[in-house]
Amino acid sequence: MFAKFKTRLRPIITTWLAGAIALLPLFVTVTIIGWLVGLLNQFIGPDSVIGQLFGALGQPFVSNPKLAYFLGTVLLLIGIYPLGVAVQSRLKRPLAQLINLTLRRIPLIGSLYNLADRFVRVLDQNQDRDIGTMSPVWCFFGGDGVAVLALMPNPEPVNLDGRDYYAVLVPTAPVPIGGGLLYVPAEWVRPANIGVDKLTSIYVSMGMSPPPPLRSGDASRDVAGDVPGESSGKDDPPMR
Repeated sequence: MFAKFKTRLRPIITTWLAGAIALLPLFVTVTIIGWLVGLLNQFIGPDSVIGQLFGALGQPFVSNPKLAYFLGTVLLLIGIYPLGVAVQSRLKRPLAQLINLTLRRIPLIGSLYNLADRFVRVLDQNQDRDIGTMSPVWCFFGGDGVAVLALMPNPEPVNLDGRDYYAVLVPTAPVPIGGGLLYVPAEWVRPANIGVDKLTSIYVSMGMSPPPPLRSGDASRDVAGDVPGESSGKDDPPMR
């Protein structure tokens, strides 16, 4: 009796688990967005110190505190645009010199500014070296062990104790905006033969979107040669 009931219940549980797994990425995304909104509301919301400054910008025009905060935020966002135009024009060099003499010399603020500056350079499409130039690669730990899909930001190997290593960035799933920087032996790294968009979709889907198969002939290809626009200037170590 119990075995018959268990047999009938198993398809129902299996179907329910399949639906739950399908909704898991959406649930994780909504949870992260909710956490980010709460974090932003804590630091720049109407009740925060920064939010009160936004409200002060809108108070000369409206009396309602909420509307004053909203109007002040809009005015600030609009005011940032001409500042960006000024920075991109003739004021770019004087402002950069002023920032170097002031903000960059402050220990904590200088570090935060340097981080923000490097992040903006990554997002700038006019930069020659952005995330689009990174090369997706496979890392086989131990040479033929665990396979990890990663990004190689620089095709130049680093020589450590007489052995060549590649720097690789291993993202996290399902939001590949963090991860770890690893230096792995050059012979462990093989080109993945995919674009950054495909790599991102694999991590966002938590593996549900599988990567293309790696053919045995790809193992002999030079990893550094897969980075567009990059040339090492010397013979890179062959893949073994």
